[in-house]
Order: sequence, then C-alpha cells, then structure tokens
Amino acid sequence: MLGATTSFELIRRDLPAALDRTAKQPTVERATERYLEAVSSIKTVEDFLSNDRVYNYAMKAFGLEDMTYAKAFMRKVLVEGIDDKESFANKLTDSRYKDFAETFNFARHDKTAMAFDRAQQGVVDKYIRQTLEEDTGTESEGARLALYFERAAPTITTTFSILADTALMKVVQVAFGIPTEIGALGIDKQAAFYEQRLDIEDLKDPEKLQKLLTRFTAMYDTTETSAQVTSPALALFGSSSAGIDGNLLLTLQSYRSGGF
Repeated sequence: MLGATTSFELIRRDLPAALDRTAKQPTVERATERYLEAVSSIKTVEDFLSNDRVYNYAMKAFGLEDMTYAKAFMRKVLVEGIDDKESFANKLTDSRYKDFAETFNFARHDKTAMAFDRAQQGVVDKYIRQTLEEDTGTESEGARLALYFERAAPTITTTFSILADTALMKVVQVAFGIPTEIGALGIDKQAAFYEQRLDIEDLKDPEKLQKLLTRFTAMYDTTETSAQVTSPALALFGSSSAGIDGNLLLTLQSYRSGGF
C-alpha cells in the first residue's frame, strides 16, 4: 500500500496520463461506449431514469452512485431544474445535485437536453475522474480524499458545504487536527470553529490549495492507520450526508449552496 503523499504526488505529476490509463480500462471503455450510444434515445426525464446504462453511468460520474435507488428524489431534481432559485436542487447544500440538474437540463431544454456536449463528453470526463479516484483508493484512501477535495474545491462556497460532506470534512479535520468530537456542537458553532482554521477563499488559490493538500496527506500518513484491509474512509464516499446526524442534515439542507 502506498502512502497518501506518495500516491497523490504520483498522480498529480501527470494527471492527464493517469486519466488516459483509466479511460482505456476495458470495463470503463465498454461502459462509456454504451452510454454514448444510448444518449441519443433519451428525450425525457422518464427515458433517462428508466435507461440503466445512462442513469447508472451518470450517477457514478457525479459521485452519486449510492443514490441510484432514489429515483423519486432524482426525478424531482431533474424536473424542477435550476432556473427557479426555489427549485429542489438549488435548495440542497450538496452542489452535486445542482450540477446534475444543470448538466441534464430537461427543465430548460426538454427533448434536446442530452444533445449538449456537457451531457455527453462532459459526463464521460467526470466518470473517468471518478473511476480514477476510486482506483486510487485501493492503494491509499488518503490520496483518494486529496484528489476528491482538489476536484471539489472550486464548488466549495461556504463552510456549510464542507460540513455537509464527510469526505471534505475529513480532509479539513486531518489537515488542522480538528477532533471529531467537534461534531457534538451545534451547526453554527461547528461552522465558526472551522472558519477560524480555514479561509474558504484560499481554496480558489491553486498554490494555497496544494499547500493544504500537501499538509493533509502528510498528516494522514502520520495519524491514520493505512494498513487496514477495509478502510473506514470508504464510508466517506457516496452520500455526502453519510455519518451526519439526521437533524444536522436537515439543518444543513436548509442552507443554499450559494451562502449562509
């Protein structure tokens, strides 16, 4: 098993090559070919939800694979779209749902929603990146966390975005030595605690972001047990609300991803 620092740096050194190798994996190639072949037949939200090749591929591409079963939930995301600021996707703290509704924008484009590049090659690119991160996790969950945080950083607009996503929260906790017991505090106190240690604006600066991730991987290698066959970190991926108290989740979902 590689350490988080080594694994993360090896991938970052030539990310395009790593993505290309992932894209050429037989199972990835087949899934991608089937997705692109089926896209032209999708004209409605119901077509989308009922076509497993398209729907399952899309859900994995957005890191929502664990929510594949929740078709009623995803139907609401797609039907309401993003044009109305009060739409379902816009009210969810997890920005992946808004991104999903924008990519597959049936609400705005109706039968031509799947004709756009973002719904075709754009989704393929996301799927390949998601697969690369999952594959990286077999060697180092710390490196997978770092890659995920790096990818998600541009979408993080508030501290609440981090608190709503246990994988993002894990990176910040490890990097700054924040005890998990902080989760017993009220949501506002948690947010204030994190804000004292992390300036969200720093995530927009590539150099500062890389310093944060370098710090995280070093701390992860020092403090986390990486020799486990089944790592608890696996539970951090999937639902962004995994491990979050139900009442806390409801509170978080009351905040829009655009701000507090």
